[in-house]
Amino acid sequence: MQTQPEPTNEQRRIIYQARRGLKELDFYIDPYVKELYLTAIPAEQETFAQMLTHEDPDLLDYFTNQRQPEDEAIWALVNKIKNWRHSKDS
Repeated sequence: MQTQPEPTNEQRRIIYQARRGLKELDFYIDPYVKELYLTAIPAEQETFAQMLTHEDPDLLDYFTNQRQPEDEAIWALVNKIKNWRHSKDS
């Protein structure tokens, strides 16, 4: 497993915001933050930050395919996280 880079203050803020409190969201978001966020390209990190501005019920809808966000980049990231997370379990 590769070592994670030291997070910047902005990345620390985003990581803190990622703590949601909904078990269903934490299933997806926590492992992403721990394993992929800090090494993601800047555009993906920015999209992740934008995704976190959405309310928990909306995020839950996205991750359970009940609704799709208007922002295509957020939708692509949601799907990337879901696919990555489910591939870890298999």
